[in-house]
Amino acid sequence: MLAIIGGSGLTQLANLDISHREVVRTPYGEPSGPLTLGRICERPVVFLARHGYGHTIPPHRVNYRANLWALKQAGATMVVSVASVGSIRADLGPGVLVIPDQIIDYTWGRKSTFHDTEEDQVVHIDFTEPYDAALRQSLLNAAKESGEEVHDGGVYAATQGPRLETAAEVNRLERDGADVVGMTGMPEAALARELDLPYAAINVVANFAAGRADSAHGIQFSEIEPTLRHAMGRVRRVITQLCYLPETH
Repeated sequence: MLAIIGGSGLTQLANLDISHREVVRTPYGEPSGPLTLGRICERPVVFLARHGYGHTIPPHRVNYRANLWALKQAGATMVVSVASVGSIRADLGPGVLVIPDQIIDYTWGRKSTFHDTEEDQVVHIDFTEPYDAALRQSLLNAAKESGEEVHDGGVYAATQGPRLETAAEVNRLERDGADVVGMTGMPEAALARELDLPYAAINVVANFAAGRADSAHGIQFSEIEPTLRHAMGRVRRVITQLCYLPETH
C-alpha cells in the first residue's frame, strides 16, 4: 500500500476516494492525526498530514517516529513525502517540482531513531542513498507519463525551523552543496529506512530562499500560497499517475 505524507499546502488528497479514517496509537505516542485510507485508481492509499489536518504542528514538534510507525502498522509498503521547500539555485524557481536524491541534515534534538533505549542493540542503517532508487524512478516515470515536468535530483538541506534561514545561512548551505532547503525531511527519511519502508520525496519550490532572487531582502509570503496551490495540483496528477504504474516493491 502506498503512503503519502502531505506537508504545507497538501493537507488532503482531493483525488483520494476515501473509505475511512483511522486513529492509531503507537509506542512512540500519537501521530500528527488520524490516517485517511482509500483508493486512487483502485490502488489502496493511506494519507497523513504531517503538520496535522489544521496545520498546527511546527516542523520541530512533528512526531516523526509515531507517523512512520503508524503508516507501517496500517500496511504501508512504501512512502512518498510531499514537502514545500525554498530554492537555493537560480534555475529552480517557485512552482518547480524536485525529486531529490540526497540529504544534508542540520536538525538537532529530534527523536531520530527507533533504537534509543538501553535495552536496544546498537543499530546502524546504510544511508548512502537516503531515497529509495526504485521509488524515485517510479515518481520520475509518473511525472513523465502525466506530462508534468520535474527536476531529477537535488540535495535537500533539512534545517531545524520553525524560523526561516538567514541569508548567510543559505550561503553556507550553498557552499555545502545544497540545492533546496526545508524543515521536515529529517529524521523522516532515516526512520523510514529503519522500518524498511522505501521512501522518496516530491519537493515543491514555494519560494526562493533568503538572500536569493526576489527573496534578496525578505521572503514574499503573499506569493507562497498561490504558488503552492497551483503546484500541488500538479503533485496530485503525478501521484495519480504513480498509482497507475506497477508497484516496484
